[in-house]
Amino acid sequence: QVQLQESGGGSVQAGGSLRLSCVASGYTYSMYCRAWFRQAPGKEREWVAYIDGDGKINYAASVKDRFVLSKRNGGTTLYLQMNALNPDDSAMYYCAFSHRYCEEPITSVGFNYWGQGTQVTVSS
Repeated sequence: QVQLQESGGGSVQAGGSLRLSCVASGYTYSMYCRAWFRQAPGKEREWVAYIDGDGKINYAASVKDRFVLSKRNGGTTLYLQMNALNPDDSAMYYCAFSHRYCEEPITSVGFNYWGQGTQVTVSS
């Protein structure tokens, strides 16, 4: 069993930055795809960034060049540095781990473990 806990969300003005953290506990050794998702009210959950078992990182087009995913402690801690935030980035952000390798298009299906989420609100 794996438990995930996100933190770092908050309210910022457009153009600001936040850094989200995701701490994993439990048996994480077989987690081959680790990702950040977000979901805004009335919208579907969408992937933001992922890191696969080989360390490859990829970003959704909407956040590329603004967000940076990184990891520590062998991948049990994930970070999402979010820069140049805009109101469209407002959402609940989740980290998720999967036993499967990352395969695009990335969807929430197949991710076995989810955190409770951390809210990000960007005002104009």
